[in-house]
Amino acid sequence: MTRRMTVLPNGLRVVTDTMDELDTVALGVWVGVGSMYEPAEINGISHLLEHMVFKGTTTRTARQISEEIENVGGYLNACTSRETTAFYIKVLKEDTPLAVDILADMLQNSTFEPEEFAREKTVVLQEISQSNDTPDDIVFDYFQECAFPDQPAGRPILGSVETVQGISRETLDSYIKTNYSPKRMVAAASGKINHEDFVRLIEKSFGNMTDKNGLTAPDTVYQGGEVRKNKPLEQVNLVLGFSGVSIFDDEYYTAHILSTVLGGGSSSRLFQEIREKRGLVYTVYSFNAAATKGGLFGIYAGTGEGESAELMPVVCDEILKIRGDLISVEELNRAKAHLKTGVLMSLEHPTARCEQNAAHLLTFGRLLEKEEILNKIAAVTIQDVRNLAERIFSGKPALACLGPVSCVMPYDALTAKLK
Repeated sequence: MTRRMTVLPNGLRVVTDTMDELDTVALGVWVGVGSMYEPAEINGISHLLEHMVFKGTTTRTARQISEEIENVGGYLNACTSRETTAFYIKVLKEDTPLAVDILADMLQNSTFEPEEFAREKTVVLQEISQSNDTPDDIVFDYFQECAFPDQPAGRPILGSVETVQGISRETLDSYIKTNYSPKRMVAAASGKINHEDFVRLIEKSFGNMTDKNGLTAPDTVYQGGEVRKNKPLEQVNLVLGFSGVSIFDDEYYTAHILSTVLGGGSSSRLFQEIREKRGLVYTVYSFNAAATKGGLFGIYAGTGEGESAELMPVVCDEILKIRGDLISVEELNRAKAHLKTGVLMSLEHPTARCEQNAAHLLTFGRLLEKEEILNKIAAVTIQDVRNLAERIFSGKPALACLGPVSCVMPYDALTAKLK
């Protein structure tokens, strides 16, 4: 890997990852602010801003932004998470200057014209409605709310109809000018890229930005409990979770291995017991959602109303088994191989490498070496997994269920079974 990093005088970090065998470049700007930073009254503003920077600048209309990238065969997109907002482009190597110029224009010169602002608000409201109509999507918002009630971490990334409607152009303009400051931004590129050339492009386009004192994300306080929404659907969608580990936790990779063994694939315990042996579900999996301010460990399943009564006791049995007994050497090695392969495969794709490098800098303030990650995975022991399972699964559960939920195990019975 040929990675290099430069810090501009204004604090903006620039990282490149050269892959000379390619003819393309994946590049973007990652900003260390997302919905976790939002006060309740403007929940959803990070996501709304992600949309609005595409809608015209002082020199380009929304259509011109799209056409200039697509005229050269490029791809432009963005995404918002709870902790970051990213804007990224993939182009041929010779079109890198154009891509940087468009990103800089969008992030510094967006005008938020009234007509575009009103129109895009409607688009975002449609996105919220679509999410609300997607049970296996919205149930995760209910789960976050259940885990972190009345906290930014428990609010939806998209915001609500009420909060999005209440955001003004002036508030949006103030938000980007205050929070999109160079010290919380990373410009990253991977592919056929020369470091010095990319640094010059970024400095020319972003070097005049000055730092601001923006919003900070509060600490999260996990609470647990349940959110149960009865709705006439074909399936019950359930997420059962617990307080997990942060991305800084020494047990971060242990949590990934625990998740892989429990519900990380078709050979996992949950899949084999619940789908293959009993036929209770089409989809079941576990996840380790680690963040800088804490984390969640959870299990998702979708099942029919008639099967929902049987499902939760079986899930609880599998939790108690992995909490109480040592996993096998075969399970440990298979999980490690799965994680190792994921790490190495991601290095074959410039977009993934670009995103990973930006995430490392925003999270750790440095680039993690591949060997460091692989060594941490290799160091996890069977006893480590058992200890973490005991710690996680002895905590108070959070349960979110949506659909015909009358047959789902009551929360009190769930907590009693897991003791």
